[in-house]
Amino acid sequence: MNIKRNILLNPGPATTTDTVKTAQIVPDICPRETDFANILFELQSDLIKIVHGNDNEHAAVIFSGSGTICMDVCLNSLLPENKTILIINNGEYSARAAEICKSYGLSYTEANFPIDELPDLYKIEHIINNNPSIHIVYATHNETGTGLLNPIKQIGQLAHKYNCVFVVDTISTYGMIPINIENDNIDFCMASAQKGLMAMAGLSFVIGKKSLIEDSKNYPIRSYYCNLYKQYDYFIKHSQMKFTPPVQAIYAARQAIKEYFIESGEKKFARHSRVNEAIHKNLKELGFKELINKDIQSGLVISIIYPNDDNWDYKKIHDYCYERGFTIYPGKSNLKYFRLCSFGAIDEIDINNFFIIFKEALQFCDVTIPIIY
Repeated sequence: MNIKRNILLNPGPATTTDTVKTAQIVPDICPRETDFANILFELQSDLIKIVHGNDNEHAAVIFSGSGTICMDVCLNSLLPENKTILIINNGEYSARAAEICKSYGLSYTEANFPIDELPDLYKIEHIINNNPSIHIVYATHNETGTGLLNPIKQIGQLAHKYNCVFVVDTISTYGMIPINIENDNIDFCMASAQKGLMAMAGLSFVIGKKSLIEDSKNYPIRSYYCNLYKQYDYFIKHSQMKFTPPVQAIYAARQAIKEYFIESGEKKFARHSRVNEAIHKNLKELGFKELINKDIQSGLVISIIYPNDDNWDYKKIHDYCYERGFTIYPGKSNLKYFRLCSFGAIDEIDINNFFIIFKEALQFCDVTIPIIY
């Protein structure tokens, strides 16, 4: 098949290989068949392996939907009655977790920090120590809206010091930044197939301790569809997802995981790092400034401040690049910035080719180079 290759510099869905795309072209199958169940068993085991968990202690519970469904699932399913969630809030995606809690009427409190700063661990500990009702500590690994990388291992240590369950949004780091679920003090992490795995949208999953999932069967059921224990238990009993799975997305994910292990996690992370450094280098040459200090960035997302130039027009520049096969992405907050990301099946040469087009776009809009601030 002759498939046009686009370079997506947005934070997902990511650029995919042709083999992942074509893995979806399979004979039709009822997802209740044993053959499909075998694919799900294989997929779950591999998902656990990527974060260095083990099948005896951990489970991978699959859902149909974007990554936000897993946030919803963990927050509404893992909270006992009369307990509280602490959300480490320093970005758009941790703020989304607070919105989910609010929509369910869950008891939650927030440790709020600026979006361009790491959280204060002393403040977090003070909040946990002074609120014995806290049962879940929730944090976002990579705040994808800005590119800030939170100190997950240290936050997890604090959570466990006070016997709390540590839930981490790894939606944009799973399969990208090396994660060790035990060494990083993570009880539950989550992701979706279209980001770090470089597969297709529609498949998401929660990976966590079986013992804690089983404990949650006694907690209030707050959602019919998004309940972690019910999805987990149904698969154990029937070898099927409780509701219709995203069949084609699962075939694509199986292929993407095969390619993940062929490349290896270490080489994949090295490739993403090359891409990220190439973006930094080219931005510096053009004179752009970044929103987040590099030493606290995830190495996956770079937020670039708009120039002080009357000719700067994000939409025109986006459209110029898009028409030539490159996608850039706007910022998430009210601040004026855009993002370039190192997700997907791309490498350094793709970034250098992008910046040729990006510079043309700046010249097309008569933006002054070097950039003015």
